Amino acid sequence: MAAAARLFRDAADPDSVKMADIAQAAGAGKGTVFRHFSDRTGLLKALVVEETRQLREQVLHGPPPLGPGAPAEERLPALLSALLDLKLNQRALMLALERAGAGSPYLNPTYDLWHSEVAGMLSGVHGDAAADYLAHALLAAVRGDLVEHLTGQGADPDELHEGLRRLCGSVLAHRADGTV
Repeated sequence: MAAAARLFRDAADPDSVKMADIAQAAGAGKGTVFRHFSDRTGLLKALVVEETRQLREQVLHGPPPLGPGAPAEERLPALLSALLDLKLNQRALMLALERAGAGSPYLNPTYDLWHSEVAGMLSGVHGDAAADYLAHALLAAVRGDLVEHLTGQGADPDELHEGLRRLCGSVLAHRADGTV
């Protein structure tokens, strides 16, 4: 896991990190890596779980603004900002998971946690049905491929954080009944 994390952290292109490279860097046989993770997607999911462990702990049990108890107006932008930082700092790994086909980022426990937390923050404002969709839409704003595109176009991380803050404010300001 450590060897794979290092290779993805150092990679300019996530597709350049091959299972054979990971096995070699770990001092293991390629077959051993495949037996443990079954395929590249399994390895990517395991790495994402490991790389998000601390953030997941903060969201579930930490102090505000990330942890429970903070009002949605503080917690939502804090969570999305933390996810943006994760995507910026783990660019190749997050892109690799998003590109993994059957390993869709929507089909893993880490995404389920982010979605559940965001939807929970929004349900009191927009109702459960709207909150589900809005949570997916807000999480799309921090997808690795979008972050990669925007930074490749010259967007500064501070601009991305400001855009997220405004997006969260807008979504939270407009209630389901049409009032602001």
